Amino acid sequence: MSSSDGGPFEAVSESLARLAGAHGVATEYWDQSGRLISVSATTVRAVLAALGVASGSEAEVGAELERAALRDWRRTLPPTFIGREGEDRRLPVHVPHGEKVVARIELEDGSRRQLDQMDWWVDPMLVDGVLTGEASFTVPGDLPLGWHTVIAQTAHTLTSSTLVMTPRRLDPERVIGDRQWGFMAQIYATRSRRSWGIGDLRDCADLASWSGRRLGAGFLLINPLHAAAPSAPMAPSPYLPVTRRFANPLYLRVEDIPEFVALPAETRERAEALALAMQQLNLTDSLLDRDACWAAKRSVLESIAAIPLTPDRAALFHDYCLREGQGLVDFATWCVMSDMFGDDPVEWPAGLDHPRNEAVADFRAAHAQAVDFHRWLQWQLDTQLARAQRAAREAGMAIGVMHDLAVGVHPGGSDAWALQDVLAAGVSVGAPPDMYNQMGQDWSQPPWRPDALAEAGFGPYRDMLRTVLRNAGGMRIDHVLGLFRLWWVPRGRPASEGTFVRLDHDAMLGILCLEAHRAGAVIVGEDLGTVEPWVQEALADRGILGTSILWFEKQDSGAVKPPASWRREVLASVTVHDLPPTAGYLRDEHVRIRADLGLLTRPAEVERADADRERQEWASVLRTEGWLEPSADVATDAGLEAMVVALHRALAASPARLLGVSLPDAFGDRRAQNQPGTDQEYPNWRVPMTDSSGAPVLLDDCYAAPERVEHLVATVRPSAGRPKPLGL
Repeated sequence: MSSSDGGPFEAVSESLARLAGAHGVATEYWDQSGRLISVSATTVRAVLAALGVASGSEAEVGAELERAALRDWRRTLPPTFIGREGEDRRLPVHVPHGEKVVARIELEDGSRRQLDQMDWWVDPMLVDGVLTGEASFTVPGDLPLGWHTVIAQTAHTLTSSTLVMTPRRLDPERVIGDRQWGFMAQIYATRSRRSWGIGDLRDCADLASWSGRRLGAGFLLINPLHAAAPSAPMAPSPYLPVTRRFANPLYLRVEDIPEFVALPAETRERAEALALAMQQLNLTDSLLDRDACWAAKRSVLESIAAIPLTPDRAALFHDYCLREGQGLVDFATWCVMSDMFGDDPVEWPAGLDHPRNEAVADFRAAHAQAVDFHRWLQWQLDTQLARAQRAAREAGMAIGVMHDLAVGVHPGGSDAWALQDVLAAGVSVGAPPDMYNQMGQDWSQPPWRPDALAEAGFGPYRDMLRTVLRNAGGMRIDHVLGLFRLWWVPRGRPASEGTFVRLDHDAMLGILCLEAHRAGAVIVGEDLGTVEPWVQEALADRGILGTSILWFEKQDSGAVKPPASWRREVLASVTVHDLPPTAGYLRDEHVRIRADLGLLTRPAEVERADADRERQEWASVLRTEGWLEPSADVATDAGLEAMVVALHRALAASPARLLGVSLPDAFGDRRAQNQPGTDQEYPNWRVPMTDSSGAPVLLDDCYAAPERVEHLVATVRPSAGRPKPLGL
């Protein structure tokens, strides 16, 4: 066996395997086809190095094994303790053997709870020349939910740590009821006549309101709205943002900002001329031009930001900034530095490489107005996001707007800079090879460093969740396996030569549930790919819904799994953003694209033959169940449309609690939004919504001729309790 660079494959030694295990690094894993794959020692050493663990020699491995064995004993309290509602848990406290210690909880409301010591014997251990004992205390399951502080006190020391009390489980049934359906839309590609060339938050609000009132939709699932860099070229991928906490001002509807009406006449005329020019782009099928849109919007936004706020509005802005705190300040500071010095931090002036450096504070003070502009943009986004969710709920939606959380962030972005102390360097997140991405994937995103995140009390993770969930009725988590383990790819190695690194999933899930509970939000975890059954069971135990994609629902034999046997607690859909729309999939777009780009490891003829077998197998199921007319010829346009509708009938026949309908499917759109494993080779995330002939489709077309979507929606919408038709 050899590595991809032609060198020999080096097996992991027994001692290196023990060290890897102590740090949650896998030395072998099961791939999607059920094969046990061994990880090379080269990969394991590189991943350990990213965790700050030296393993270049046996002496280093031995020293690190000893350090790992004493890691918990060297500290009085765990860096973060996770409690769970209804479950008593043991808190270990390390002090010199025989020394008396007491422990208490200081709750977030200011009250205190003394902890009872358990009758739990643990043999003492010699630690750095001191015989150290482990006392045990009960953290009761009836503590109030929230972020608390645990304190251990001896006669000479006082030590504190973060204690998070998390819910037993979320209660999605209470929000969803028996079943809800909703559109899935890439908002940037979903435009109206008033959009500035890119779909925006007014379009989001209008689509939610219309689909809720007219069609009885219970939710609207949208792409991640995370921010990109503020200077051109703006990265098109919503799944490779500079931050996951804050949003992209590209999505602002400029005219909806209250101060817009106060613009001087000349400035307002210029804004209206820019809007008109951008709106002409909505009428073409050309690729979306984020840079042109943002340049036009930014010039107007800067003028609006210069208008003094009324006292009431100034107070709202102040409250927003206070709530978002240092995280907002850091993001805004990074935006200004990125604007001035470019998107490569290596090229920035000395001293700006870390957010807590004195040089950064000096820079921020010198450019306070520019920093405030970027904070102001986020305030406007928060306001318009809140308006979209409010419009959805007022339209009768049970959930409303469901946001999407990307796996990670750009390696040169604001989170990579501001949160560098809790992110791993020298590696990136990706995915191992699978049937659709046979060479594996490298998403170039720095992963959470599990040990550093715990040391930080999981604060960065909490703050991100809290900000995204504030204006959401639900949240889909892309690649939810990332809360359990992530595929780390060492820098310079192919994606296939990575390995999995384990996270503290009890903490990650618990904190997610706490913040979702407080926001009243439903959580959906995208649990496709190489996901063991116990992971799905852990998600279900927490009340987190999974996902089912029709094309991926297979029996062990590889045959189509009947919809009636799908899981209940899932969001089910026919397609997903990493596949072409259904009409395109049925025309083998997923094969054509990969063949054209050289992404196949098998001959294209074999892939097309497999796609044809899959299509024929589904057609047979659909005909047998009476969902597709026997005479329908899928080779024709009419037969193709009939099969798209029939596949959604199959979707509705599943027990899934949530049903997602891709909005482009209502118009016969065929172009894929994204081809995984590519960057510039395919126009990812730049394709506008079109019909089967490639003509652009605007939201106005939906509102003016709703019958174009109703025939598809009727397949998933419950007939009982159907709302009366209402316009916007």
